[in-house]
Amino acid sequence: MVESTGTNEMDRLPVWSAQEEWCAVTTGMNVIGYKWHPVIIDRLLKHETLRFNELSREIGGAITNKVLSSSLEDLEEKDLIERSVVNEKPVEVEYSLTPRGESLEPVIESLETWAQKNFQPAASQTESIVDHD
Repeated sequence: MVESTGTNEMDRLPVWSAQEEWCAVTTGMNVIGYKWHPVIIDRLLKHETLRFNELSREIGGAITNKVLSSSLEDLEEKDLIERSVVNEKPVEVEYSLTPRGESLEPVIESLETWAQKNFQPAASQTESIVDHD
């Protein structure tokens, strides 16, 4: 089912698919489905603007600075977040969502609601159905 989002076709980003037929779900997951991308988007939805260390703390320290930096660069490249330099010396940068990133709010909220209905905290990592690497 194809649903119009009201987005001008000229504003849409090109995403190539190796499949025989282009699939919007596969494309969407290829854009936001990296391990930390939805979490970063969620934290920016909740706080609007965060600096690098604030964002790292909001994620809970489970992400390395290298992975966070790489994820932020990828999300910026995909026009989901924007990076603003707020101070030159020392360099201070803030991250916020672009309108395209903000448009993910219902997706993130639906994912959160679904997970709350279907999962609960595990008592231990060995009890978890998800590996924590």
